[in-house]
Amino acid sequence: MSLLKSLWKRGLILGMVAMLTVGLVAGCGSTTSKKDAATPSTNKKINIGYNNWAEDVAVSNLWKVLLEEKGYEVKLTSLKVAPLFVGLNKGDLDVFMDAWLPITHKSYYDQYKAGLEDYGIWYTDEARMGLAVPKYMEDINSIEDLNAKKALFDGKITGVDPGDGLMKATGRAITNYGLNLELVPSSEAAMLTALDKAYRDKKPIVITAWSPHWMFVKYDLKYLKDSKKEYGDIEEVHTLANKDFSKKNPEVAKMLKAFKFNEKQIASLETLITGGMEPEAAAKKWISENRALADSFTK
Repeated sequence: MSLLKSLWKRGLILGMVAMLTVGLVAGCGSTTSKKDAATPSTNKKINIGYNNWAEDVAVSNLWKVLLEEKGYEVKLTSLKVAPLFVGLNKGDLDVFMDAWLPITHKSYYDQYKAGLEDYGIWYTDEARMGLAVPKYMEDINSIEDLNAKKALFDGKITGVDPGDGLMKATGRAITNYGLNLELVPSSEAAMLTALDKAYRDKKPIVITAWSPHWMFVKYDLKYLKDSKKEYGDIEEVHTLANKDFSKKNPEVAKMLKAFKFNEKQIASLETLITGGMEPEAAAKKWISENRALADSFTK
């Protein structure tokens, strides 16, 4: 009888130990699950590369906020176009949302396309680039007009970042049109500052320009006619990704492939930024004011 009692006690103790062990394992699993829900896993880290063109800053920050709402950890990396394509090809960057094809970024795309995937066009209106002047410069309407009037604007074209596709196209235009003009590299911000100052004083200025861009909303500008088609016709704004990104994040790839924005929508977001808001804060405000549209991007 004492033996049975002893075995019974041992069985009870072993049963309690087993129950305790199961409870601890279950507890550990529960803790891990909660942690995973709160903290994105490694494959939910996304690095979006962007250049400093206004539309790219706007949409990159928009998607940073949208994806963070879905639990992703998003990093934005600002680079010039050449290292953007290098990083995207190597996999150091996951996504780039401002590839201008088939002209502006053609050389970079052709060089690195084996390591890239094209998610398609997100800007639904006409994208273009070229030389632009304020409309009050009534005597200058084409690129051919520039040489005869070069004294008005000191023989200078105010450009953006050196090495940019737009700058390369402008260099070709200067040669092929036989322009006796100097292309002055700067940055988008510096170019816009020069434009704003000239516009306020109603002084002549020639700039490298592109659409979509809020400058065409704020200022009354016109593109100069390009009879030689040095800047091409209509361009397309594409989202590119590293070739392996769709496998790692198929949900995000699907969202980005479905993303569409028109001129009015991108301008409304850019205007918040040019009005003084930080880009991420502007994206959050835009999303709050356009919740149904924003949610449609991430369904």
